[in-house]
Amino acid sequence: MAAAGKNAAKILGISLDYRNEPEVPRAGSSTFVETYTEREPTAREWLSQFKPSAAAIKRYTRSLFPFLDWIFHYNLTWLFGDFIAGVTVGFVVIPQGMAYALLAKLPPEYGLYTSFVGFILYWAFATSKDITIGTVAVMSTIVGNIVTKVQEKQPEIQAVDIARALSVIAGSVLLFIGLARLGRIVEIIPLVAISSFMTGAAISIGAGQVPALMGITGINTRGPTYLVIIDTLKGLGRTKLDAAVGLSALVMLYGIRFFCNFMSKKQPSKQKIWFFTSTLRMAFVIMLYIMIGWLANKDIRGLHDGKNGVKLAKFKILGHVPRGFQHAGVPNMDTKIISAIAPDIPVTVIVLILEHIAISKSFGRINNYVINPSQELVAVGFTNVIGPFLGAYPATGSFSRTAIKSKAGVRTPLAGIFTAVIVLLALYALTAVFFYIPSAALAAVIIHAVGDLITEPNVIYQYWETSPLEVVIFFAGVFVTIFTNIENGIYVTIAASFALLLWRMLFTHGTLLGKVKIWRATPDTVANREGSDFLLGPDSSVREAFIPVSHKDGSNSLIDIESPYPGILIYRFTEGFTYLNQQGYMDELVHHAQTISRPTTLDRYSKIGDRPWNDPGPRRGKPINTDDNRPILRAIILDFSAVNHVDVTSIQGLIDVRTQLDRHAAPETVEWHFASVNNRWTKRALTTAGFGYIDRERFAARQHWNPVYSYAPLVNATPRVHDPEAQDEIRTVDPEKRSAAVKVTTVHGQNRPFFHIDVPAAVESAIANVHSKLANTSSGSFEKSEFTTKQE
Repeated sequence: MAAAGKNAAKILGISLDYRNEPEVPRAGSSTFVETYTEREPTAREWLSQFKPSAAAIKRYTRSLFPFLDWIFHYNLTWLFGDFIAGVTVGFVVIPQGMAYALLAKLPPEYGLYTSFVGFILYWAFATSKDITIGTVAVMSTIVGNIVTKVQEKQPEIQAVDIARALSVIAGSVLLFIGLARLGRIVEIIPLVAISSFMTGAAISIGAGQVPALMGITGINTRGPTYLVIIDTLKGLGRTKLDAAVGLSALVMLYGIRFFCNFMSKKQPSKQKIWFFTSTLRMAFVIMLYIMIGWLANKDIRGLHDGKNGVKLAKFKILGHVPRGFQHAGVPNMDTKIISAIAPDIPVTVIVLILEHIAISKSFGRINNYVINPSQELVAVGFTNVIGPFLGAYPATGSFSRTAIKSKAGVRTPLAGIFTAVIVLLALYALTAVFFYIPSAALAAVIIHAVGDLITEPNVIYQYWETSPLEVVIFFAGVFVTIFTNIENGIYVTIAASFALLLWRMLFTHGTLLGKVKIWRATPDTVANREGSDFLLGPDSSVREAFIPVSHKDGSNSLIDIESPYPGILIYRFTEGFTYLNQQGYMDELVHHAQTISRPTTLDRYSKIGDRPWNDPGPRRGKPINTDDNRPILRAIILDFSAVNHVDVTSIQGLIDVRTQLDRHAAPETVEWHFASVNNRWTKRALTTAGFGYIDRERFAARQHWNPVYSYAPLVNATPRVHDPEAQDEIRTVDPEKRSAAVKVTTVHGQNRPFFHIDVPAAVESAIANVHSKLANTSSGSFEKSEFTTKQE
């Protein structure tokens, strides 16, 4: 196989020995020094990590059912906590579910179907104990917008069919992403975009519910938010009795919450009682207004005679809610519906992901556990695929109910089962009572719920302190939502955030580093020492550090930073090194190199016509300045600590700059040292371009070469580099074993002498080579010598 590959390469004109790499004598070859040659990664090795093994398949299958990790440890304490939390959320989700279904342009029972399916299915796939899946205001509003848009063009398509088909398709997309374990893609949506989207959506939803709260009819609540607000103000004269119900319900909801929060601070010992009282305020208010609705309308004849009978009520009420799952069945998935909703599938998927992952990650951090984004997408996707068969529409994580569930002391995801039982009881036992729920009271519930989604001014101020440009994106998203729609607000914030990321990568700047000598000491130690006594402190407390010459890192600008050595330049990449930013980096690098150093040969052109156009020299008749006191360029050290991956363009940029600076330093050549290269594939790319080692052509010119390696004691000779289970394991080495170590070895391969563990190691190696060359030059020795090794 190898012979066939060589023959094919020969036919195609591919040079396999393009590196021209010599056999470098091993450093300190003895019984005390263990030789280490760094092996480069191969394409086969990279592909092998994707090859499924029996153990990997078993781990993957088990990861699909996280409940297996805790269900067998279930106990009575957990059961009690889950029961309390589940029942508490159940009383909240019933009024919210019906109210949100109305936002989706669906009958109220569909909100209960959606909530039931979310609670009954999620627990088996969950990696979060707190999250609750069900109806949410934002997703319901988007579903309602999609229904309105589709029915404007194709009124024969039923709203229920649109919502159920949308759920199946969006759920299938999420299920695929989750099963493929691609959940990390959710990270492309930053926190500011999420906050902007939630704030804009909350304002839009709240404004859209004010007409229902006030009983004002004839307003298009699906239009731009600013128009809804204007039309609502114009229609205040048409306010009906509904306003008395809606406003009083809203005041009561906020009043109960503020009072309970006040009392919980005043009576810390009864904090739990006040918490549950506050949590159940929605259920209390809805029950109160059900009674008011019944008392106000019980004597009206014909009230129960279909849809027209409900219109006889003194204020708008919910009306008939079917008992049980009367709309269960296979969703209608014909091509007409799919083509109608296809343009809105992306925004549906984004919102489902955005809300759920953001909430689950947030509560995971609060409660000290880590969620698996891919598995969470499996849970949401599976729920949205199966749910429509029972009548559900798109569902995702709810912030308000998740917060209640967490504070109620939930112990495991199984709490959702108890919530599902409460919803089931409501569907079969309470539907007759729901008839009298005032629509204005449900509007108050929605306004009260979405109010918590608005980002607080203090949080926005913290955003400003952290990243002012992202605050601009935040407000841009909010304004776009208010003046157009929620969907455009989502797209704008995501696109703007991505543009900001590209801008930061495109226009990033590297950093020129210089040397400072520092002493580590406590303030008391410094205060007790004076002048030269401090400067001449013990050597153990003194070391060299390398910091930006520009002081843009915030370091003290009064500190003098010196060159590490005449003719040696240290340059740090600050934002990766890819095709996006390589040109800017390389331009800066060349500028710095030509600024700190002079050409080795000052007058290299015998005739003025031989000079290039971009280096025309002095004005005609004036001599060339041969008194340039700058040093010649000897070495460049690149700090790769912020670089993980490189590409063809960035490596070609390095090759071009190497050629350019070799001309600048001719007849000398510039040494290239690399510090903190932490990726084997990056090393392979650099060596492919001729960096990291000396090729045969340069070997003869490097009699002075004096490589410096970093050594470490060899305690355990068992290699673990390619053991995936042990790569991230940090072992504790017995001090006695370390002191008894009989061998040392290099940290990086001796065949890669220009790759260094850190910047100080690279500087030491570069200076050692300069000193060695100067010593050989001054003695007139140009005979080929053996490589020598210096231990750091």
